[in-house]
Amino acid sequence: MQASNGEQFTVKQLMKTRKAIKAKLDKLNDTKRKDSVINFEELGIDRLFIDESHFYKNLYLYTKMRNVGGIAQTEAQKSSDLFMKCRYLDEITGNRGVVFATGTPISNSMVEMYSVQRYLQYDTLARNGLQHFDSWASTFGETVTALELAPEGTNYRAKTRFAKFYNLPELMQMFREVADIQTADMLKLPVPKVNYHNIKTKPSQIQTEMVAGLAKRAEKVRARLVMPQFDNMLKITNDGRKLALDQRLIDPLLPDDPNSKVNACVNNIYRIWEEHTDTKAAQLVFSDLSTPTNKKIIEMQEVSENIFEMLPDQFDNVYDDMRKKLIQRGIPAEQVRFIHEATTDAQKKELFAKVRSGEVRVLFGSTQKMGAGTNCQDRLIAIHNLDCPWKPSCLEQRQGRIERQGNMFPEVEVYRYVTEQTFDAYLYQLVEGKQKFISQIMTSKSPVRSAEDVDEVALSFAEVKMLATGDERFKEKMDLDMQVAKLKVLKQSYLSEHYDLEDRILKHYPKEIKDYEERIAGYGNDVKIASQHKPQGENKFCPMTLNGVTYKEKADAGGMLLAICKENPLSQPIQIGSYRGFQMEVFYDTFNTCYCLNICGMRKYKVELGADALGNLTRIENEIAKLPARLEAAKTRKEETIAQLETAKEEVKKPFAFENELKEKTERLNALNIELNLNEKDNAVIDDGQEQDGEQPEKKCMDRER
Repeated sequence: MQASNGEQFTVKQLMKTRKAIKAKLDKLNDTKRKDSVINFEELGIDRLFIDESHFYKNLYLYTKMRNVGGIAQTEAQKSSDLFMKCRYLDEITGNRGVVFATGTPISNSMVEMYSVQRYLQYDTLARNGLQHFDSWASTFGETVTALELAPEGTNYRAKTRFAKFYNLPELMQMFREVADIQTADMLKLPVPKVNYHNIKTKPSQIQTEMVAGLAKRAEKVRARLVMPQFDNMLKITNDGRKLALDQRLIDPLLPDDPNSKVNACVNNIYRIWEEHTDTKAAQLVFSDLSTPTNKKIIEMQEVSENIFEMLPDQFDNVYDDMRKKLIQRGIPAEQVRFIHEATTDAQKKELFAKVRSGEVRVLFGSTQKMGAGTNCQDRLIAIHNLDCPWKPSCLEQRQGRIERQGNMFPEVEVYRYVTEQTFDAYLYQLVEGKQKFISQIMTSKSPVRSAEDVDEVALSFAEVKMLATGDERFKEKMDLDMQVAKLKVLKQSYLSEHYDLEDRILKHYPKEIKDYEERIAGYGNDVKIASQHKPQGENKFCPMTLNGVTYKEKADAGGMLLAICKENPLSQPIQIGSYRGFQMEVFYDTFNTCYCLNICGMRKYKVELGADALGNLTRIENEIAKLPARLEAAKTRKEETIAQLETAKEEVKKPFAFENELKEKTERLNALNIELNLNEKDNAVIDDGQEQDGEQPEKKCMDRER
């Protein structure tokens, strides 16, 4: 089996994979741990609906590539279980047994699309030779190997990650066979208008010095002056996130900065609570860091000999700190709640009901606990993003709690809090970069030919240093990244429309015009024939010839027509006679399960026949009567097509409106990358220790996976 770059699996790798699969199957087939209950196949299920399907993205995969960024080497049992159910239902329903529903099909990396395709398009992948991940990756992606620090900080290893994706139009064409992508601009749901507020706060002197300290730590890590298990870029990044939220997360003894973003958020929460007392409007506060815990360490101070008292206003976490401040300002304690207090589904439903009724006005929670599945939008007026998550899907899930049908307010507020000259600015830019990449895929427009993926967990040395020094060029680079990416999408859409217009000018419109000319000629001739053989007499009926016999009475002709139909239950048209100068053919339409008759002039006109003899003759007359209208419609469509052709010829001459802007910003971005040395990779050393036989190396790889 071919892998990326034309490499092949070794026998050793295949045997290791076989051994892992066997161990997994033995574990699944272990009957000692299972109850004797009904099997899935015996339930009679023929259709499976999976809501919030992104929770099942960690599907196992077998690949020659180990420890590749963006490829989850870990697997979830629920995902494997769902995959087996999908394959079973596909077999019994012809690939129509599973429906996925999610607002974030790709939450972090493009590689997640492969898992979705395995669930829904396994046969398609197999038909195109892409069912193996390495084949899929070599077709649509490019891997780059660089020497990086292992996330847990034990050693340095070569790290392979997906840096770019290619052939995106072909990938999306395949994906759209099963995906109905509906964006907000397409759905136009009755959701409230969202007003965004970016609250920027200045860092305290201590925070500024600490960020500079992070840069010094990064220098030591880069120079290999510190053991990786004691300090590494992952730890520095995590400390940077905490420092951006509140300096007391680094050291609880540090003072509470009155100008911090936590206090700015408290001020906004109280102001909104006070302004909307009459409507009992509610607010959500999101923070994935510093969540409440039951394990509190109470520190004591010695006030006199052998007499100890608890330290006043001891800081434990941001949640409790903000709640205490809100209660001190006058908000009733029962109106400020944590999602973490609800430990069961029943308790969550009860808590959400109180938010909807206005009993709870401020609810704190993390994205995981208060994201998907949270329906309390009735009275929501604002949400507050205290920190920035790693994945853009988390921000989407947060915003989806308030930008939702059923909200009583026509306008709502979304607040994002950023501490300047800290990791906050970078994190939001990183998430925007990921979202930019995902948006290039999940769009109703034509995707770009290639795109760069962003899947970083730790910041590079250069980025940490620039954050510490406050280099404005870094912000300019981030802005240019977004602008250039947007312009590239616009250009790709322009080129797609341009090529489509050229194709229409050369092929589509001339073919359509020729087709309408043929129709006009055919309809004109048939109209003449019909006018030459008009019904005469009292019954307004022309003689009808069937099987060589001419019938002058309607009843006789209609009865004979039904008899002929019954004698010829074939799908192939059979000529049976003539009427009003037109030949007639009869056949059985197996798709619509009915007899049909073709009226044949220069063109054919289909008439569905019923059980009523006289009714069939009326249907034939009505079809012939439509001929003049068909002629006029064809003439009109021909004129419209000619006008469209002329318009297309004018449109195709227009150049891309933003070509100069794209060129200038691309050149400036390339210059900035050179100035900031962002193309240079951090120094790293290879662990010379060779892998040993057995399961230990594989375990190490899994442990290193992010």
